[in-house]
Amino acid sequence: MELKTITLKVNGMTHSLALPPNVTLLRALREKLGYLDVKNGCENGDCGACTVIMNGQPVNSCMVLAWQADGAEIITLRGLGSTSHPHPLQEAFADTNAAQCGYCTPGMILSAKALLDENPHPTEDEIRHALSGNLCRCTGYAQIIEAIQIAADKMAGGKK
Repeated sequence: MELKTITLKVNGMTHSLALPPNVTLLRALREKLGYLDVKNGCENGDCGACTVIMNGQPVNSCMVLAWQADGAEIITLRGLGSTSHPHPLQEAFADTNAAQCGYCTPGMILSAKALLDENPHPTEDEIRHALSGNLCRCTGYAQIIEAIQIAADKMAGGKK
């Protein structure tokens, strides 16, 4: 199979890869570049565990062929914050125990970040809608929604 060379900017770092045309962005990120914070869930676009932000929009990386992301800016959970300097969403997820087993957490947080980037003061219904493509088997979503509301408030400087 002929390889196609693509360039991805992931968390601010530029990577060039030569890949077969049928490789998904999920597999390129995890297997070729080592971004294990992008979780492999269903590989059918149903669970949202593999969500990344691509050019400002949340996408299921299992549903995007890597060549379709050529030249794109990608953000994974690793690109948001660190243990010593967490993003407000990461901090709120930890504080509210919204991350139970943690498998869905990267996708949830990235979907929430994309929402808050576009709508800094979302309603609960808007949060639920933004997370509708992200499944969690551990929580009843209450802690996740609470975490997003807390982070939104913090990011807005406590103003609504």
